Amino acid sequence: MQVWRHKEQENNAGKPKTGQSRCKIKFRIMPKYVIEREIPGAGKLTAEQLKAISQTSCGVLTNMGPQIQWVQSYVTTDKIYCVYNAPNEEMVREHAKQGGFPANSVSRVSTIIDPTTAE
Repeated sequence: MQVWRHKEQENNAGKPKTGQSRCKIKFRIMPKYVIEREIPGAGKLTAEQLKAISQTSCGVLTNMGPQIQWVQSYVTTDKIYCVYNAPNEEMVREHAKQGGFPANSVSRVSTIIDPTTAE
């Protein structure tokens, strides 16, 4: 997804004001993904086991470069749901492959809502 933001300051004649220039600033918003990992007994993993998994993940991320970022994960009884920022699904799946993690489902987030959405 790309977002374009235009910064222009013009006088009444449609020309840039004195000392001002026209510029177009391009912002790229990194897509966000939710990964479902089926890991039987995930909710019973010890703090040390979760730390080891996290260290493995961070090591793979370091090797892959800054384009992919781990945001956070949610551990449930038999699954771990991870949130990542990445340019594409393939990079998310490559991270899972290199780390030896399952990636049973990878879904791109289309919109984020929260309680303020109701206002």
